[in-house]
Amino acid sequence: MAITEIQEKGAALAANGAASEIMTVLEVANALRCSKAHVHNLIGGRVRGLSPLPAIRLGRCSRVRKEALQEWLEQNES
Repeated sequence: MAITEIQEKGAALAANGAASEIMTVLEVANALRCSKAHVHNLIGGRVRGLSPLPAIRLGRCSRVRKEALQEWLEQNES
């Protein structure tokens, strides 16, 4: 796939609002009011008493779907 094709598909997703449904680790940390390191621990399942936060891995980067974050918050409310 050529770079121009990828850019066009990315632009189409952004125009449809699909790109805004995926959050970076920093955006998740801001939403949860915690550190990026804590979000990485949540994704890795290293926080006792909480289920792992579902994430999409892109190489070394993680992304979280906004819907998945909302569902995870509802499941882990006490």
